[in-house]
Amino acid sequence: MTIVEKIKKLANERKITLAELERRTNLSNGTIRRWDDKTPGVDKVKKVADYFDVSIDYLLGRVESPIETVAAHHDGEEWTTEELEEIEKFLQFIRSKREQN
Repeated sequence: MTIVEKIKKLANERKITLAELERRTNLSNGTIRRWDDKTPGVDKVKKVADYFDVSIDYLLGRVESPIETVAAHHDGEEWTTEELEEIEKFLQFIRSKREQN
């Protein structure tokens, strides 16, 4: 999936158009669609990632998960799969509450 396809998917989930996303992130009209042909600047990708609360690496296709995961507990032990799933559920809940406001 390309960066533009990922952004379109995220925008659809939020029920906004790319034009509305560009307005909300202070990007010029048509900027995101041009990313199919031209590599975007990191500052612009960061604006979109911040808006959707996803990682830049996700948008660039470097990781599969839209959220960044923490590698270790405060005590240095790695998270279990179950703990990571619970954290992801919690973050999804927080995002949905944010979207409602």
